Amino acid sequence: MSSQYNLASSEFHSLKSVSSKMFEIISRQLNVNTAYVTKRGDTAMTVLCSFNREDEIIPEGYSVEYGGTYCRLIISEDNNFMHTSNLSKDELTRELEVTSQLEVKGFLGVTLKNTDGHVFGTLCVMDKEEKDFSKEDVEYLKSMADILSHLIDLDETKYNMGLLNVPIIPITSGVSILTLQGIIDGYRADKIMETVLQYGVDHDIDSFVIDLSGLVIVDNTFPSVLIELVRSLKLMGMETIMTGITPEIAKHEVNNTQLLHLNTKTVPNLETALEYIGFRLIEKQET
Repeated sequence: MSSQYNLASSEFHSLKSVSSKMFEIISRQLNVNTAYVTKRGDTAMTVLCSFNREDEIIPEGYSVEYGGTYCRLIISEDNNFMHTSNLSKDELTRELEVTSQLEVKGFLGVTLKNTDGHVFGTLCVMDKEEKDFSKEDVEYLKSMADILSHLIDLDETKYNMGLLNVPIIPITSGVSILTLQGIIDGYRADKIMETVLQYGVDHDIDSFVIDLSGLVIVDNTFPSVLIELVRSLKLMGMETIMTGITPEIAKHEVNNTQLLHLNTKTVPNLETALEYIGFRLIEKQET
């Protein structure tokens, strides 16, 4: 697992979705107005997602240079947390520019890591009123951070798998094969569409062979992204040839007028697809 976290903030779908649901519970439990998660970048801390019960103190996307953040103080602590009843009076935080900007007092933050122990950012709560946080409050927030750490791993794994699971094999100038295997969920569908269309432009593709022999059909539903993909490629001037349509796919899709009316060439195997384009596979003769 990479510890660099080069993913854009928008890629952390699971983390953002679950944390946004957890924030209201955290806010009630700790009696605070605001809860948020930050992501550490090269030079700044950026709020990935946030919850503000009444006053909007921390909006999503809020970013502060690392040296002037509470997050730096949290991460640098050996015990991986920091809290104060009043930020404007605390010796460590009162001189920070962010303190005068936010005009908040009560604050508690814990380091947010992935399951390998690499620092991702922080999970924090704050309020405009003074708050005395107990040891139990600290442990509670740490336990919430532990849950979120697994979601960081999940998002990064899905991101990496998304890259691996759009396998495009170049054959020759203008011709490539897209081999699709396994299940195509919503996240992977977006990745396929984005990757294939951009690849087609970047490599000046004339023909895409789409191999479906390893595709897994779930709930008797053919992935609609493949219909959208073929249409998009055609609109961009690229020909598609479908191969590897299994009996399972054919059985499910015989009544699917969208698939039948795609007007794309379908052939039984890759060899036939390549012959249709103008290539032949010739076995090398032993000398």
